[in-house]
Amino acid sequence: MRILIIEDNQKLADSLTRGFRQEGYAADYLANGEDGERRMVMGHHDYDILILDINLPRKSGLEVCHSLREQNIMTPIIMLTSRDTTKDKIIGLDSGADDYLVKPFSFEELLSRVRALARRPRATLPPKLEVGDLLLNPAAQEAFQNGKKLDLTLTEFRLLEFFMTKPDEVISRQQIIDHLWDFQFNPLSRVMDVHINNLRNKLKNKHGATIETIRGIGYRLRS
Repeated sequence: MRILIIEDNQKLADSLTRGFRQEGYAADYLANGEDGERRMVMGHHDYDILILDINLPRKSGLEVCHSLREQNIMTPIIMLTSRDTTKDKIIGLDSGADDYLVKPFSFEELLSRVRALARRPRATLPPKLEVGDLLLNPAAQEAFQNGKKLDLTLTEFRLLEFFMTKPDEVISRQQIIDHLWDFQFNPLSRVMDVHINNLRNKLKNKHGATIETIRGIGYRLRS
């Protein structure tokens, strides 16, 4: 899962980014509303959840949220604010946010809300993905091959999900990096290849769907 944090309090943003990365998520952050909205408009397909502060320089979180929804960008949004009145919550939710968290909050509470939103079926994906002998349920985060559940890490699941949205299509290394990892990721490292190799080894049916290496370009899920 990849998360974008738009928060002008650098100490809080650093803490959240570090916490999500320790949990196995990719996380990026920006410090003002204009840059945050621009990133989401250009790359909203790369993010699973947006964590958005209300009080931001250059453009408020409410304005950003409203603008994204007007452009039919439906990425789940958790709004952060120090305002805790019922009226403020209604304004935040009416602007298009999916959830609302009042500062100060514990990281564990934010993490639980992120997980809850991640379990919701996403409008951009069908309820289930099927490619050859593979079946994947994005909402339940479960994958099966020939009816047998695959024991996948979070990264392996996201890799398989991405491949299954583009069956028999050659996907470049950069496309995979852009979708699954944050901007701190070193594209010259072999981390991605290790995860893909581990995933390939878990697809045990030699006559079923498998991940092929396309030398010099990237990978392909062959159905």
